[in-house]
Amino acid sequence: MTRCIAILNGGGDCPGLNAVIRGVVRAAILQRGWRVLGIEDGFDGLIDQPNCRELDLQAVCGILPRGGTILGTSNRGNPFRYPVQGADGQIVTKDVTEQVVENFKRLGGDALVVVGGDGTLSIARRLNDLGVPMVGVPKTIDNDLQGTDLTFGYNTAVAIVTDALDRLVTTAESHHRVMVVEVMGRDAGWIALEAGIAGSAGVILIPEIPFDLDLVCEHIMTRRDDGSRFNIVVVAEGAYPRGGEKVVQATAKQTHGLDRLGGIGHYVAKQIEQRKGLETRVVVLGHIQRGGSPSPYDRILASRFGVHAVHMIEQQQYGQMVALRGREVVAVPIEEAVSSQNLVDPKGNLVWTAEQLGVMLGRP
Repeated sequence: MTRCIAILNGGGDCPGLNAVIRGVVRAAILQRGWRVLGIEDGFDGLIDQPNCRELDLQAVCGILPRGGTILGTSNRGNPFRYPVQGADGQIVTKDVTEQVVENFKRLGGDALVVVGGDGTLSIARRLNDLGVPMVGVPKTIDNDLQGTDLTFGYNTAVAIVTDALDRLVTTAESHHRVMVVEVMGRDAGWIALEAGIAGSAGVILIPEIPFDLDLVCEHIMTRRDDGSRFNIVVVAEGAYPRGGEKVVQATAKQTHGLDRLGGIGHYVAKQIEQRKGLETRVVVLGHIQRGGSPSPYDRILASRFGVHAVHMIEQQQYGQMVALRGREVVAVPIEEAVSSQNLVDPKGNLVWTAEQLGVMLGRP
């Protein structure tokens, strides 16, 4: 019989994390009389000495509109490849999963709710196979997880970028400039594409469609000839020119994880300025997209996910993830969610809509 569950979140922070935590705690305590433990700083909280605290109703009071997470998070805490200092002083990785499993059992938890993206959920799936009963909750502003129509945090990120574009239009128009706006999304162009459409961008460059700079510059000049003396260019951080490579600030080897993307916005701006002599400015929104209060939609979706995760534990649906399918919240295998990335379809309706509106996506 389930009496105590735990929850952790891994990977980057995301608007709506606190709403999930609140949903889990309230559904577990109010409806089932269970105890809830909050694991601090992702899987790091289960390495060495367990780092956790009891989450009662008072602990989650007032956190629904708060961004970030009251539990902290880590995007480096992979217990299968945990970075440690070797004998020669160099950083190496080692498997510390035995410690994680042992520490979780010491806590007396019956199941663990893991909130995260593809990396975190991949870890959760493997730990579930090692005897830690897990239920996953999809979290990422990038919206790149399979198995669910949407991830919470994405709606807020799109709204933040759209608001920034609305503001940048006025200053770009005043000075007759080209404004290049670099946004997050890693290998998926959802944020750039949807926010770009909502923010009336003239050019949107996404990872799924390698772009031709000649066509981009030609489009900008055509708009100027047609009377538009400013241009907004939205560039996803993972976008890259046809025949070229993605721009990274640090490699996966250097970060002991994933490539740290960034810099494509400056590259595109420099090319436009050099090729056409147009005054061009760059805005990198960066972590602004991750912060602040979640939108009403994300508060509701995250709450639904948290409540359903508790229901799944009650039904012993371990190794599965909460997902939105249409209007319903359901359970899907974690393997489905992490099997491949949910990317923009270059032939899909959203891309077609943008091009019908006259947006240049870097292709003929």
